[in-house]
Amino acid sequence: MTDHDTHGQAVGEKKEVKRFTSEMRFPELLYIVEIIRGLGVTLRHLLRNLLSPSSMPVISYPEERRVYGSLFRGRHYIRVREDGTPRCVACMMCATVCPARCITIVAEESPNPEIEKRPKSFTIDGLRCVMCGFCVDACPAEAIYMSGEYEMAEYAREACIWDLDFLMNRPSLKNAPPGYRPLE
Repeated sequence: MTDHDTHGQAVGEKKEVKRFTSEMRFPELLYIVEIIRGLGVTLRHLLRNLLSPSSMPVISYPEERRVYGSLFRGRHYIRVREDGTPRCVACMMCATVCPARCITIVAEESPNPEIEKRPKSFTIDGLRCVMCGFCVDACPAEAIYMSGEYEMAEYAREACIWDLDFLMNRPSLKNAPPGYRPLE
């Protein structure tokens, strides 16, 4: 009984290494030809980008901004009524449908007799949110929408937890393009 190494070869046997010779089979030769063709494509693109950088498919961010379509799902916002109160009626539909479970709502009774409830607190954990838009689709009061804001980087985790005041009143909403709205 002979000992074998991890590759199934008998210990002490010399391993035969194939070299690029005429003994190679036809499929192996095709493989080498395809590698050379692939390197040629890479070299062609490299030279084209080096010789004419203006034809490169890049955007000079932040000087140039990409324009996204109307279905882009950016940062959330809560719509407000004419009197400045949130349109949210604390029905919990958005929190129920959220697959990431990032929406937390605490309801309270509304002082307005026409409205049964309102949110005492409404928070979205932006780090857990997957920007799916299900909350926008589920809202019966059309209170929550998604804006076209795509710059959401923050320096602290606490800044990524959006409360009711932030979702209703932030200056960047005035400059942001409209984002995802289900019925428009």
